[in-house]
Amino acid sequence: MRLTQLIEALPGIISLSGEPDIEISRISSDSRQVTPGALFVAYRGVGVDGHQYIADAVRRGAAAVVCEQPVDNPGVSAIQVADGRSTLAWLHAAWHGHPSRSMTVIGVTGTDGKTTTCNLIYSILKAAGIRAGMISTVNAVIGDETYETGLHTTTPDSADIQHLLARMRDAGTEVAVLEATSHGLAQHRVTGVAFDVAVVTNITHEHLDFHGSYEAYRQAKAMLFRSLLQNEHVGVKPPLLCNVAKTSVLNGDDGSYAFLAAIPADRYMVYGVDSRDPCQAGGEHPAITAPKTVLSAMHIQQAPSGMSFEVHASGDVFVSEPLHMMTSLVGRFNVSNVLAAVGAALALEIAPAFIEQGVAALAGVAGRMERIDRGQSFTAIVDFAHTPNALASALTTARGLVEEGRRVIVVFGSAGLRDREKRRLMGDVAAQLADITVITAEDPRTEDLAAIMAETAEAMVARGRIEGRDFVRIPDRQAAIFHAVRNATPGDIVLVCGKGHEQSMCFEDVEYPWRDQDALLWALDRLMGQTDAPPPYPLPSCDQ
Repeated sequence: MRLTQLIEALPGIISLSGEPDIEISRISSDSRQVTPGALFVAYRGVGVDGHQYIADAVRRGAAAVVCEQPVDNPGVSAIQVADGRSTLAWLHAAWHGHPSRSMTVIGVTGTDGKTTTCNLIYSILKAAGIRAGMISTVNAVIGDETYETGLHTTTPDSADIQHLLARMRDAGTEVAVLEATSHGLAQHRVTGVAFDVAVVTNITHEHLDFHGSYEAYRQAKAMLFRSLLQNEHVGVKPPLLCNVAKTSVLNGDDGSYAFLAAIPADRYMVYGVDSRDPCQAGGEHPAITAPKTVLSAMHIQQAPSGMSFEVHASGDVFVSEPLHMMTSLVGRFNVSNVLAAVGAALALEIAPAFIEQGVAALAGVAGRMERIDRGQSFTAIVDFAHTPNALASALTTARGLVEEGRRVIVVFGSAGLRDREKRRLMGDVAAQLADITVITAEDPRTEDLAAIMAETAEAMVARGRIEGRDFVRIPDRQAAIFHAVRNATPGDIVLVCGKGHEQSMCFEDVEYPWRDQDALLWALDRLMGQTDAPPPYPLPSCDQ
């Protein structure tokens, strides 16, 4: 591709020197991957300044350089831009021919529930006969193929995002559903994607180690909603779905509502649980002058096997009768996730019957309140809950599923090199909502595991919990899970939280294979005398 073609896609060019009409063979922000004819993009990262590697990139054959600061005689064409990360994303979009312009794109962000909501939307789209694709932190679905997107949770980088979207376009995808994490938004991994519908699940305490403050974290989430009307580089969408209004789907029950509702959109979908007008629940909120639809969940019935409820719509909406939801998902938080998916579906004017079918068709999501059954006398569940809010939701749901006198036993940890305040908050939640807590490892990385667990234990003691009676500390995660199932009695619930769908656990800087599902299966089999095999995943010594 010619450099001039790539330059046309770039906002924020400050200066251009050298010959622009040259052929570019590839785009890279890693000088070690530069080959002759490449375009090297330098930007200031968190720990590394890419400008230090411009000379190395040129030595390796870079034909041109994009940079955030003036460079002295690099010997190649140089383009100075305001933001290198953003520019890199736009370059990858242009390289693949701006694939998101060829389909309707729904973006889903939030602290908890993103993956479940993406899967619900995708299931609705499939029920409606729409050619759909999905990119989540668990996998990417393109046509009939499913691909894993990583071992740990984060939005793929901009190169992978645009490559996957290009494959969707080439496969004839009409609507793409994209999970957008705060890291992915802040680091411009989804910049250049032409979003049509933006959905938020909630915004609670998480990732403050990266963002620095809750306000910065919230601002990162808001980038998805601001992109709806600020994307000046987006062309006309295909005729089939070009009438989709730029729509914000907001949680009226969440503290983020007023903040996100102030961001302009062509249309708003506001959802909430047990309220005719959920956006009134928070008191003061901005006046929305654009068309607004309010979605409320009514008559919620919960059982261990799933839930049923009605969705009532009011305001600017094309449906007049309640939607009847039946889902195998459980918990009030999943009522909210279903409402978010319904809002996205109504933004595309999908018929209610298809929405109901799509919600009912989703059997579950890997690592989200996923039951593990070996015929034991108690319920065993794996859940991704790794934030205070998600842990509270999971424990509250579990509490609603056990009979009087039965116990909720939870196993969880807190990640190293991440938000330290969360360790105390998680302990505080468990102290209030669990009967027995097993504190264990969860990606300690280079931090001292004993010190991480101590912060959680201190929070539990502060809540009046007694170590040895109400909670224990077991560093080895497999041993912790076995301890939980060994102490469970008939009718109890054992809830293993924090890893969900993830397939590795990080000690020092090494990712070791790990799946909570397999670890729990082994523990149940061992408990019931069905295996003498060693644990499936040997880990480094946890005697810290």
